[in-house]
Amino acid sequence: MKFQGPRGTQDILPEAAAGWQALEDRARQVSARHGYREIRTPIFEATELFLRGVGETTDIVTKEMYTFADKKGRSLTLRPEGTAGVMRSLVEHGLAQAGRIHRLWYLGPMFRYDRPQAGRYRQFHQWGAECVGTENPNADVEIILLLVDYLASFGLEKTKVLLNSVGHPGCRPAYAEKLRAYLAPHKESLCGDCQMRFEKNPLRVLDCKVPHDKEVAQGIPSILDSLCDDCRTHFDAVQKGLDALGVVYELDPRLVRGLDYYTRTAFEVHDLARGAQSALGGGGRYDGLVEAIGGPAVPGVGFSAGLERILNALEEQGRRPVFQADGVFVARMGGEAIEKAALALVRSLRQSLPVTFDFESTKSLGAQLKQADKLGARWAVILGEDELSASEATVKDLKAGAQERVALAGLADHLMKNRENAR
Repeated sequence: MKFQGPRGTQDILPEAAAGWQALEDRARQVSARHGYREIRTPIFEATELFLRGVGETTDIVTKEMYTFADKKGRSLTLRPEGTAGVMRSLVEHGLAQAGRIHRLWYLGPMFRYDRPQAGRYRQFHQWGAECVGTENPNADVEIILLLVDYLASFGLEKTKVLLNSVGHPGCRPAYAEKLRAYLAPHKESLCGDCQMRFEKNPLRVLDCKVPHDKEVAQGIPSILDSLCDDCRTHFDAVQKGLDALGVVYELDPRLVRGLDYYTRTAFEVHDLARGAQSALGGGGRYDGLVEAIGGPAVPGVGFSAGLERILNALEEQGRRPVFQADGVFVARMGGEAIEKAALALVRSLRQSLPVTFDFESTKSLGAQLKQADKLGARWAVILGEDELSASEATVKDLKAGAQERVALAGLADHLMKNRENAR
């Protein structure tokens, strides 16, 4: 029987892994520069966490979660997003406290039972960041800037920030009634999901992907006209902060995120060079989430970015990182003494360099060098009788073809310098 990977998943083969490593390494670097520290949470959580946190009327909860019972009958769910788990961790460990600010980031796989298509998988990967413990609008600005700076670091400069405020529980009910009044004449023509949303959470109609419902939503009253004074003041401050930093954005009063926990600021960053799947990441404020899952009333703001979509965007613009051959291959020619010396050399060089070799010592030098090329080496270190007797090795640049003799005592430093200069 021949097995295949589950639908909606992908194998990341060694040749493609360099692109992923570049995105992940950059996420760590940019996060650290902004003062964010890594947090790692389980891939599965109690199902109730997502019901209470993400929202029972969202497509994620009603259609897309991978939920199962463990051997004791407890309902568990593979995480469909990262924020709820991070907040659960802060509450559980007593870190969610008023007046205490946490800047956190996470990276890893998420799971949603969705229709697979370009840039959309059932197991997908996100980098996300959370700033927890402050209502200050500058935290919203910092979170937006973190994502914008990350994308710009790859040369994705044709991006656009879409910005909105979805209010908070104090002013949103009045807006919900305005939505119902507008949608009432169209209710019977809406999809079944939106008819349910009409009663429970009409704001979710703005998130519908059905063409007819999207057309109806074009005439929906702007939520920006229904904000309370506090939400308006907060939203104005976010815009002023972005203006001060030169971040270009566009107001989109129909922008809502697919999670019910968002309050006030909501945003997305789109790649203008792409058509479909142009949203590379987004997020917003979630001031009631920690309290909703059993913690204190601690505010927060954050985002998540889809690594698959970012890689696709880089590839379309010819910017996707590719595997760079910069390793070392040790080839040897001779008897038992050469074999022992070569293995010792491999171990020594591996203290500071990526080094490999062919297990079959009886192969010709030409065959070993072909193997070096297949393994992605840039330099071959050749050890034979002449080299060993002189306490030297021949270093061959497999790309340029040049070679030279180098003393074994300074070999590691020589190779490290060559490797650095080649980058």
